[in-house]
Amino acid sequence: MKIGVVGTPDGWSSEFLADTVAEKTGYRLLIDMKDVRLDLHNNTCWFEGIDLNTLDALIIKKVGAWYSPALLDRLEMLRFLNEQGLSIFSKPASMISVLNRLSCTTSLKLAGIPMPPTTLTESIEEALYAVAEYGTAVFKPLYSSKGRGMIIVSDSDDVRTIVTDYAAKFSMMYIQKVVDLEEDKDLGVVFIQGKYLTTYARCKGDSWNTTTASGGHYASFTPSLEIIELARKAQHPFKLDFTCVDIAITPDGPVVFEVSAFGGFKGVLKARGINAAQLYVDAVIKEIS
Repeated sequence: MKIGVVGTPDGWSSEFLADTVAEKTGYRLLIDMKDVRLDLHNNTCWFEGIDLNTLDALIIKKVGAWYSPALLDRLEMLRFLNEQGLSIFSKPASMISVLNRLSCTTSLKLAGIPMPPTTLTESIEEALYAVAEYGTAVFKPLYSSKGRGMIIVSDSDDVRTIVTDYAAKFSMMYIQKVVDLEEDKDLGVVFIQGKYLTTYARCKGDSWNTTTASGGHYASFTPSLEIIELARKAQHPFKLDFTCVDIAITPDGPVVFEVSAFGGFKGVLKARGINAAQLYVDAVIKEIS
């Protein structure tokens, strides 16, 4: 059985998943999308001399080291393979729907999922109105992870300058009210093929956010049934084979930040001692066997 892993060389989760596939199948192929050639005329897709159509399946861990609109192009290449018959986990079309923060947010709101108050605008004046309304807001790029590119903006004397500078970089501004996190942590609620696996916490370090890139750390957490069911409802419309739903518990109740297109394995392993990559690969092998 030949299962390729789409990921980033030297990325912890990508290498871990590729190693896990190798342990299970005896075959290891870590595919860097920047080196892939899709030949639409011949219906072939090449990486290091291998036509990916000859594999039994692909598992997508990452399609690039950094979130950007370019990742949508890579997912479209994979979507072509998937719709030509190659089994891919998660389906590229499903990943496309959550990669863009705006697309994910609107889908969650349409599904009735509670989220922090959020404003989308290209207008500097409307952005200033949102900041004044929220008091303190976080501006988030539409394509980012681990807090990269996000800034905290308060309704202060220099707010116009800050917002104007931000608008020069990101024409569509995604503005979200900063919410109080219970015990300075948020949660990662993990699912494999729609089935609940576990939950872990990301705890703040010295930064405003909880990401490990900003000094946060993982911790064990046992959620309520309410949290699990909220996360289940949030991830359901996207039909992802592996995902992590980011949830915060606030004084006004739990809210969802996002559903991840490329959920990681490290938090689950460190906080809960669960090898999610192994369980995921087992599920893939069972489906394609």
